[in-house]
Amino acid sequence: MAKATTGTPRKAGGGLARPVTPSPELAAVVGAAPLPRSEVVSKVWAHIRNNNLQNPANKREILADDKLKKVFGKDSCTMFEMNKHLSAHLK
Repeated sequence: MAKATTGTPRKAGGGLARPVTPSPELAAVVGAAPLPRSEVVSKVWAHIRNNNLQNPANKREILADDKLKKVFGKDSCTMFEMNKHLSAHLK
């Protein structure tokens, strides 16, 4: 099977590697500098672990502190919902 090509090589830096700018609410957690999405998620998880924000009874649930409440828009969310909330705060 031959692989179809478009004639133009793909450039790196798209998708997860493309830097995005966090909103002021998210910048309070990850910083204001543009970052790749993967780094934003890593910094949010570091904040969650450092502040012990996972529900001990259900590790998939994140209990929002004051900073994360502004990002999530509610007191808690699951780890699966988190990326949806983060996307709304990235440009």
